[in-house]
Amino acid sequence: MREAALEIDVLCVGHAAYDLAMAVDHHPGEDEKCAATAMAACGGGPAANAAVTVARLGGVSAFAGYLGNDVHGCLHFDELAREGVHTRWVARGNHPTPLSVILVKPNGDRTVVNHRIRTPVLSTDEIDFSHCRPKVILFDGHEPPISLDLAAKARAGGIPTVLDAGSVHGGTVDLLPLMDYVVASARFARDFTGESDPQRAVEKLGRSGLFAAVTLGEKGLVWKDTSTEARALPAYPVAVVDTTGADDAFHGAFALGLARLCDMETILRHASAAAALTCTRLGARIAIPTAREVDDVLGMRYVCPDGCPPSSAPGNTGSGHSK
Repeated sequence: MREAALEIDVLCVGHAAYDLAMAVDHHPGEDEKCAATAMAACGGGPAANAAVTVARLGGVSAFAGYLGNDVHGCLHFDELAREGVHTRWVARGNHPTPLSVILVKPNGDRTVVNHRIRTPVLSTDEIDFSHCRPKVILFDGHEPPISLDLAAKARAGGIPTVLDAGSVHGGTVDLLPLMDYVVASARFARDFTGESDPQRAVEKLGRSGLFAAVTLGEKGLVWKDTSTEARALPAYPVAVVDTTGADDAFHGAFALGLARLCDMETILRHASAAAALTCTRLGARIAIPTAREVDDVLGMRYVCPDGCPPSSAPGNTGSGHSK
Protein backbone atom coordinates (compact mmCIF):
# COMPACT_ATOMS: atom_id res chain seq x y z
CA MET A 1 0.00 0.00 0.00
CA ARG A 2 1.31 3.43 -0.94
CA GLU A 3 2.12 5.60 2.07
CA ALA A 4 -0.01 8.72 2.39
CA ALA A 5 1.66 12.12 2.47
CA LEU A 6 1.71 13.90 5.82
CA GLU A 7 -0.24 17.17 5.92
CA ILE A 8 1.90 19.95 7.43
CA ASP A 9 1.02 23.59 8.10
CA VAL A 10 4.63 24.78 7.87
CA LEU A 11 7.76 22.91 6.81
CA CYS A 12 10.84 24.74 8.17
CA VAL A 13 14.05 24.04 6.26
CA GLY A 14 17.53 25.02 7.35
CA HIS A 15 19.75 25.37 10.40
CA ALA A 16 19.61 23.65 13.77
CA ALA A 17 22.14 24.22 16.52
CA TYR A 18 22.43 23.68 20.24
CA ASP A 19 22.54 26.94 22.21
CA LEU A 20 24.43 27.74 25.39
CA ALA A 21 23.18 31.16 26.46
CA MET A 22 24.89 32.96 29.35
CA ALA A 23 23.80 36.21 30.96
CA VAL A 24 26.74 38.53 31.75
CA ASP A 25 26.76 41.93 33.42
CA HIS A 26 29.12 43.36 30.79
CA HIS A 27 30.89 42.28 27.64
CA PRO A 28 34.22 40.74 28.64
CA GLY A 29 37.32 42.56 27.47
CA GLU A 30 40.64 41.22 26.22
CA ASP A 31 42.11 38.52 28.50
CA GLU A 32 39.24 39.03 30.94
CA LYS A 33 37.40 36.29 32.76
CA CYS A 34 33.83 36.99 33.72
CA ALA A 35 31.14 35.04 35.56
CA ALA A 36 27.70 34.36 34.10
CA THR A 37 24.76 35.32 36.27
CA ALA A 38 22.45 32.78 34.57
CA MET A 39 22.61 30.13 31.86
CA ALA A 40 20.16 28.39 29.55
CA ALA A 41 20.90 25.35 27.38
CA CYS A 42 18.45 24.39 24.64
CA GLY A 43 18.00 23.75 20.96
CA GLY A 44 18.35 26.68 18.57
CA GLY A 45 18.81 27.72 14.96
CA PRO A 46 16.45 29.85 12.82
CA ALA A 47 14.46 27.13 11.05
CA ALA A 48 14.35 24.81 14.06
CA ASN A 49 13.13 27.62 16.35
CA ALA A 50 10.51 28.58 13.77
CA ALA A 51 9.23 24.99 13.73
CA VAL A 52 8.86 25.04 17.52
CA THR A 53 7.05 28.38 17.28
CA VAL A 54 4.50 26.93 14.86
CA ALA A 55 3.90 23.98 17.19
CA ARG A 56 3.51 26.15 20.31
CA LEU A 57 1.02 28.33 18.46
CA GLY A 58 -1.11 25.30 17.70
CA GLY A 59 0.04 24.49 14.16
CA VAL A 60 1.47 21.35 12.61
CA SER A 61 5.16 21.81 11.86
CA ALA A 62 8.11 19.82 10.60
CA PHE A 63 11.81 20.60 10.62
CA ALA A 64 14.14 19.56 7.81
CA GLY A 65 17.86 19.92 8.45
CA TYR A 66 20.80 18.23 10.12
CA LEU A 67 21.47 17.07 13.67
CA GLY A 68 24.45 14.96 14.66
CA ASN A 69 24.44 11.74 16.65
CA ASP A 70 26.43 13.51 19.36
CA VAL A 71 25.02 14.53 22.74
CA HIS A 72 23.89 17.97 21.52
CA GLY A 73 22.16 16.50 18.49
CA CYS A 74 20.33 13.91 20.60
CA LEU A 75 19.22 16.53 23.11
CA HIS A 76 17.94 18.77 20.32
CA PHE A 77 16.19 15.95 18.44
CA ASP A 78 14.38 14.82 21.61
CA GLU A 79 13.42 18.43 22.35
CA LEU A 80 11.83 18.86 18.90
CA ALA A 81 9.88 15.63 19.36
CA ARG A 82 8.60 16.72 22.78
CA GLU A 83 7.40 19.99 21.27
CA GLY A 84 5.30 18.09 18.73
CA VAL A 85 7.51 19.02 15.74
CA HIS A 86 7.62 16.28 13.10
CA THR A 87 11.22 15.05 12.85
CA ARG A 88 10.88 12.61 9.96
CA TRP A 89 12.85 14.95 7.70
CA VAL A 90 15.78 15.48 10.07
CA ALA A 91 19.01 14.01 8.69
CA ARG A 92 21.25 12.43 11.35
CA GLY A 93 24.94 11.67 11.00
CA ASN A 94 28.36 11.56 12.65
CA HIS A 95 29.34 15.14 11.85
CA PRO A 96 29.04 17.33 14.96
CA THR A 97 25.87 19.26 15.69
CA PRO A 98 26.45 23.02 15.25
CA LEU A 99 26.94 24.71 18.61
CA SER A 100 26.25 28.34 19.52
CA VAL A 101 27.62 30.16 22.55
CA ILE A 102 25.61 33.31 23.31
CA LEU A 103 26.60 36.09 25.70
CA VAL A 104 23.58 38.16 26.73
CA LYS A 105 24.08 41.65 28.15
CA PRO A 106 21.77 43.30 30.72
CA ASN A 107 19.90 45.27 28.01
CA GLY A 108 19.11 42.06 26.12
CA ASP A 109 21.65 42.56 23.32
CA ARG A 110 23.75 39.52 22.64
CA THR A 111 26.91 38.25 20.99
CA VAL A 112 26.68 34.89 19.19
CA VAL A 113 29.54 32.58 18.27
CA ASN A 114 28.43 29.64 16.10
CA HIS A 115 30.62 26.62 15.35
CA ARG A 116 29.71 24.44 12.37
CA ILE A 117 32.92 24.35 10.36
CA ARG A 118 33.13 20.53 10.43
CA THR A 119 29.45 20.06 9.51
CA PRO A 120 28.85 20.04 5.73
CA VAL A 121 25.58 21.15 4.16
CA LEU A 122 23.14 18.44 3.14
CA SER A 123 22.99 17.18 -0.45
CA THR A 124 19.70 16.88 -2.31
CA ASP A 125 19.58 13.08 -1.92
CA GLU A 126 19.87 13.08 1.89
CA ILE A 127 16.23 13.97 2.64
CA ASP A 128 13.20 12.52 0.84
CA PHE A 129 10.31 15.00 0.80
CA SER A 130 7.98 12.83 -1.29
CA HIS A 131 5.68 12.15 1.67
CA CYS A 132 5.53 15.72 2.94
CA ARG A 133 2.60 17.94 1.97
CA PRO A 134 3.13 21.41 3.49
CA LYS A 135 0.80 24.38 3.14
CA VAL A 136 3.78 26.76 3.46
CA ILE A 137 7.56 26.26 3.37
CA LEU A 138 9.91 28.48 5.37
CA PHE A 139 13.60 28.63 4.44
CA ASP A 140 16.49 30.23 6.35
CA GLY A 141 19.05 29.76 3.55
CA HIS A 142 21.47 27.59 5.55
CA GLU A 143 20.94 24.37 3.58
CA PRO A 144 21.23 25.66 -0.02
CA PRO A 145 21.15 22.43 -2.08
CA ILE A 146 18.01 20.94 -0.53
CA SER A 147 16.41 24.40 -0.20
CA LEU A 148 16.88 25.41 -3.83
CA ASP A 149 15.57 22.08 -5.08
CA LEU A 150 12.57 22.18 -2.74
CA ALA A 151 11.83 25.85 -3.51
CA ALA A 152 11.71 25.15 -7.24
CA LYS A 153 9.29 22.27 -6.67
CA ALA A 154 7.17 24.44 -4.36
CA ARG A 155 6.87 27.12 -7.04
CA ALA A 156 5.84 24.53 -9.61
CA GLY A 157 3.29 23.11 -7.16
CA GLY A 158 1.86 26.45 -6.04
CA ILE A 159 3.07 26.13 -2.42
CA PRO A 160 3.79 29.54 -0.81
CA THR A 161 7.39 30.05 0.27
CA VAL A 162 8.91 32.36 2.89
CA LEU A 163 12.55 33.41 3.22
CA ASP A 164 14.03 34.22 6.61
CA ALA A 165 16.68 36.62 5.30
CA GLY A 166 18.94 37.22 8.26
CA SER A 167 22.13 38.07 6.40
CA VAL A 168 23.43 38.26 2.84
CA HIS A 169 25.09 35.00 1.83
CA GLY A 170 24.86 32.53 -1.02
CA GLY A 171 21.88 30.67 0.40
CA THR A 172 19.64 33.70 0.94
CA VAL A 173 20.65 35.45 -2.29
CA ASP A 174 20.06 32.37 -4.45
CA LEU A 175 16.72 31.59 -2.81
CA LEU A 176 15.30 35.11 -3.04
CA PRO A 177 14.13 34.89 -6.70
CA LEU A 178 12.18 31.72 -5.87
CA MET A 179 10.32 33.16 -2.89
CA ASP A 180 6.80 34.55 -2.51
CA TYR A 181 7.51 36.30 0.80
CA VAL A 182 10.74 37.67 2.27
CA VAL A 183 11.01 38.76 5.90
CA ALA A 184 14.41 40.37 6.27
CA SER A 185 16.52 41.70 9.09
CA ALA A 186 17.59 45.34 8.95
CA ARG A 187 21.12 44.13 8.19
CA PHE A 188 20.04 42.02 5.21
CA ALA A 189 17.85 44.82 3.85
CA ARG A 190 20.68 47.35 4.13
CA ASP A 191 23.41 45.10 2.72
CA PHE A 192 21.30 43.66 -0.11
CA THR A 193 19.64 46.86 -1.32
CA GLY A 194 22.32 49.40 -0.38
CA GLU A 195 19.63 51.46 1.38
CA SER A 196 20.15 52.45 5.01
CA ASP A 197 16.55 53.68 5.29
CA PRO A 198 14.30 50.64 5.99
CA GLN A 199 11.34 52.06 4.04
CA ARG A 200 13.39 52.54 0.89
CA ALA A 201 14.94 49.12 1.42
CA VAL A 202 11.57 47.37 1.72
CA GLU A 203 10.34 49.16 -1.40
CA LYS A 204 13.35 47.82 -3.31
CA LEU A 205 12.86 44.32 -1.96
CA GLY A 206 9.21 44.42 -3.00
CA ARG A 207 9.87 45.56 -6.59
CA SER A 208 10.24 42.00 -7.84
CA GLY A 209 6.57 41.30 -7.09
CA LEU A 210 6.98 39.54 -3.76
CA PHE A 211 5.81 40.55 -0.31
CA ALA A 212 8.61 42.11 1.72
CA ALA A 213 8.98 43.04 5.39
CA VAL A 214 11.97 44.35 7.32
CA THR A 215 12.05 43.73 11.08
CA LEU A 216 13.56 46.49 13.20
CA GLY A 217 13.57 45.16 16.76
CA GLU A 218 12.08 47.62 19.24
CA LYS A 219 11.28 49.95 16.32
CA GLY A 220 8.78 47.46 14.90
CA LEU A 221 8.78 46.72 11.19
CA VAL A 222 8.04 48.06 7.74
CA TRP A 223 6.27 46.01 5.09
CA LYS A 224 5.02 46.19 1.53
CA ASP A 225 2.93 43.91 -0.61
CA THR A 226 2.34 44.11 -4.34
CA SER A 227 -0.65 46.47 -4.09
CA THR A 228 0.23 48.95 -1.33
CA GLU A 229 2.84 51.51 -0.39
CA ALA A 230 5.31 50.70 2.37
CA ARG A 231 3.65 50.70 5.79
CA ALA A 232 4.97 50.61 9.36
CA LEU A 233 3.90 48.57 12.38
CA PRO A 234 5.19 49.37 15.89
CA ALA A 235 6.66 46.75 18.20
CA TYR A 236 4.92 45.54 21.34
CA PRO A 237 6.68 46.98 24.43
CA VAL A 238 8.15 44.31 26.71
CA ALA A 239 10.83 44.08 29.39
CA VAL A 240 13.74 42.75 27.30
CA VAL A 241 15.94 40.01 28.77
CA ASP A 242 17.40 38.30 25.67
CA THR A 243 16.70 39.18 22.03
CA THR A 244 18.04 35.84 20.73
CA GLY A 245 15.42 34.03 18.64
CA ALA A 246 12.96 36.90 18.33
CA ASP A 247 13.21 36.91 14.54
CA ASP A 248 12.94 33.11 14.47
CA ALA A 249 9.65 33.28 16.37
CA PHE A 250 8.44 36.06 14.07
CA HIS A 251 9.11 33.93 10.99
CA GLY A 252 7.40 30.86 12.43
CA ALA A 253 4.29 32.83 13.43
CA PHE A 254 4.28 34.62 10.07
CA ALA A 255 4.40 31.35 8.11
CA LEU A 256 1.64 29.83 10.25
CA GLY A 257 -0.56 32.86 9.59
CA LEU A 258 -0.09 32.29 5.85
CA ALA A 259 -0.98 28.62 6.24
CA ARG A 260 -4.19 29.65 8.03
CA LEU A 261 -5.04 32.16 5.28
CA CYS A 262 -5.23 35.09 7.67
CA ASP A 263 -5.12 38.68 6.46
CA MET A 264 -1.69 40.30 6.44
CA GLU A 265 -2.21 42.77 9.27
CA THR A 266 -3.41 39.97 11.54
CA ILE A 267 -0.39 37.88 10.57
CA LEU A 268 2.05 40.70 11.25
CA ARG A 269 0.52 41.62 14.61
CA HIS A 270 0.63 38.03 15.85
CA ALA A 271 4.17 37.54 14.56
CA SER A 272 5.24 40.78 16.25
CA ALA A 273 3.70 39.71 19.54
CA ALA A 274 5.41 36.31 19.34
CA ALA A 275 8.75 37.99 18.65
CA ALA A 276 8.32 40.43 21.53
CA LEU A 277 7.49 37.69 24.03
CA THR A 278 10.57 35.72 22.94
CA CYS A 279 12.67 38.61 24.27
CA THR A 280 11.33 38.30 27.81
CA ARG A 281 13.29 35.24 28.98
CA LEU A 282 16.86 33.96 28.70
CA GLY A 283 17.29 31.40 25.92
CA ALA A 284 15.58 31.62 22.54
CA ARG A 285 13.84 28.22 22.53
CA ILE A 286 12.81 28.50 26.17
CA ALA A 287 11.20 31.90 25.59
CA ILE A 288 9.10 31.08 22.50
CA PRO A 289 5.49 31.80 23.54
CA THR A 290 2.35 29.73 23.41
CA ALA A 291 -0.81 30.74 21.57
CA ARG A 292 -2.43 31.73 24.87
CA GLU A 293 0.49 34.00 25.76
CA VAL A 294 0.28 35.70 22.37
CA ASP A 295 -3.48 36.09 22.77
CA ASP A 296 -2.95 37.73 26.16
CA VAL A 297 -0.65 40.32 24.58
CA LEU A 298 -3.08 41.04 21.78
CA GLY A 299 -6.22 40.89 23.90
CA MET A 300 -7.93 38.86 21.20
CA ARG A 301 -8.14 35.38 19.74
CA TYR A 302 -6.33 34.37 16.56
CA VAL A 303 -9.24 34.98 14.18
CA CYS A 304 -9.00 33.66 10.62
CA PRO A 305 -11.38 33.92 7.69
CA ASP A 306 -14.40 31.63 8.14
CA GLY A 307 -13.29 30.91 11.72
CA CYS A 308 -10.63 28.39 10.64
CA PRO A 309 -9.72 26.21 13.67
CA PRO A 310 -6.18 25.73 14.94
CA SER A 311 -4.50 22.61 13.57
CA SER A 312 -3.38 19.86 15.89
CA ALA A 313 -0.36 17.57 15.80
CA PRO A 314 0.39 14.33 17.62
CA GLY A 315 1.64 15.22 21.06
CA ASN A 316 0.65 18.87 20.63
CA THR A 317 -2.28 20.24 22.61
CA GLY A 318 -2.35 23.48 20.66
CA SER A 319 -1.54 25.62 23.66
CA GLY A 320 2.11 24.59 23.59
CA HIS A 321 4.42 24.05 26.53
CA SER A 322 4.76 26.96 28.88
CA LYS A 323 8.20 27.27 30.42
